[in-house]
Amino acid sequence: MSTDDAQRFEVLLVPEHLEDDDTAALTAAAIRSAVVEATGEWGASGYPRYAGHGMVADIDPETLTVEALLVDGFELDYGLSARVLRPS
Repeated sequence: MSTDDAQRFEVLLVPEHLEDDDTAALTAAAIRSAVVEATGEWGASGYPRYAGHGMVADIDPETLTVEALLVDGFELDYGLSARVLRPS
């Protein structure tokens, strides 16, 4: 993955029980989404920090795993999970 690829991601908040990894299904089921961009900082998790549209996330750019997430300054509600997509 190039450095440019890791500068921006889309974070989708979906119901935790959703197991589908299909992009269309995730997008349709999303309760909220945000495009986040690299801040140039590293989070406490040790991964790069991304921010935008009320979300601040530490994301592993290799595995697209959200290691830490704040939504409007709060931790993610129970029953929701965060999924990461590369924006088109």
